[in-house]
Amino acid sequence: MATTRAALTDEDIRTLVKGATPDERAAAAHKLCRNIDRLPLTEDDRALAAEILRIMAGDAAELVRRALAVTLKESPLVPRDVALKLARDVETVALPMLSFSPAFTDEDLSDIVRLGGPVRQLAIAKRPKLSRKVTDAISEHGGERAVATACANDNADFAERSLQRVIDRFEKSEKVLAAVAYRQVLPLSVTERLITLVGEQIRDHLVSHHALSPQTALEIAMGSTERATIDLVDQAGRAADVKSFVAHLNRSQNLTPSLLLRGLAQGHMTFFEWGVAELAGVPHHRTWLMIHDAGPLGLRAIYERAGLPARLFPAFRAAVDTFHSMEFDGGARDRERFQERMMQRFLTQPQAAAREDVDYLIDKMDRLSRTTRAEAMQESA
Repeated sequence: MATTRAALTDEDIRTLVKGATPDERAAAAHKLCRNIDRLPLTEDDRALAAEILRIMAGDAAELVRRALAVTLKESPLVPRDVALKLARDVETVALPMLSFSPAFTDEDLSDIVRLGGPVRQLAIAKRPKLSRKVTDAISEHGGERAVATACANDNADFAERSLQRVIDRFEKSEKVLAAVAYRQVLPLSVTERLITLVGEQIRDHLVSHHALSPQTALEIAMGSTERATIDLVDQAGRAADVKSFVAHLNRSQNLTPSLLLRGLAQGHMTFFEWGVAELAGVPHHRTWLMIHDAGPLGLRAIYERAGLPARLFPAFRAAVDTFHSMEFDGGARDRERFQERMMQRFLTQPQAAAREDVDYLIDKMDRLSRTTRAEAMQESA
C-alpha cells in the first residue's frame, strides 16, 4: 500500500477530485492512470485504484474520462463496471475501451453489438480477438462496415452458420463477400456458396486457396469454354479426402489418364496413388507398394491393371522416377519450388505425353515461375 500511496499521491488525488479546471484534472488523471498501470499492486492497492478509476469515470469533463479510456484501454485493472460505464459514454471515450479493453465479457460485447449502433459495432469488430458468441451477434445485428471488418479479422472466430448468415444478409455487398472470401480458413459450404456470388478475381482466389467438393469443381470446370476456370489438378492436390475425390471423378468419367499425368507431374503423388487404386480396384496400401516399393515392374503391373494407355507409360515412369529423385527442402514456398523443379525435370526427359498435356504443364510452369518471382520481389521490397 505504501508503494501505491507513494505513486498515487494525496496531492494528485485531490487535484483529480477538486482541480479547478478540466485540464488540471485530466493531467492528474493521466498521471494516476500511468502509475496504476505500471505498478505491482496488492489486493488493497487494486481496491484503491478501482475507486480512483470510478471517480475519473464519473467526472463531468469529457477530457478526464477520455484520459482514463485512452491510457488504460488495454489494462486488466479497469473494473468491469467502469468499462461498461465508459462504453455508454460519448464516442471519444467509449471507442478506445470497446476496441481493446479486456474488462468486457462476451455477453457485454454481444449486448453492445445489438444495442450500441454502427460506430460501436465497428470498434468491437476490430478487437484483437473475437469469440464465436460475439461474431454470432455481429453476423446477426452488425451493419455492413462492422460485418466486413469482423470477417476480415482472422482473429475473429466465426461458426459456419454465422458466415452463412452474413452471406444471407449481404449477398449484394462486394465488400462483405470479399472479406469472407479472403479469410484464411473457410468451411466448404461457404466457399461453394461464394463461388456463385463473387466476381472473377475473388472466384480465382477461392478456387486457388480453398478446397471445393468434386462436384462443384467439375461444374465450374466444365462450364468454361476456355481452359477450366478452376484447375482440377490443383483441387486434387488440395482435397482433404482424396479417396472420395477420385471416386467422384471416376463415377463422372473424369478420372482420365491426362488428369493423372498432370497431377503427377506437379508432384501430387497422393492423388496419383489414389487415382490408380480407384481405376485398378486395388486397396491404396497395395497400390502404394506397387508404385514405390515393388521394383521396376511394380509400376507397370498396377498401371496395366488400372487400364491406363500403354503409350503414356513412359511419361508416367519418368514422372515417378523424377518424384523419387527429389526431396522437399523445408524452406518457404517449398511446394511451389518442388512443383517447378518437378515439371522442369519431367518436361526435359523423353516421354510420350500428349501435346496438349505438355502444353498445359509448360503453361503451368510458366505461371509458377511468375508467381515465385512476384513473391520474391515483394519480400525484397
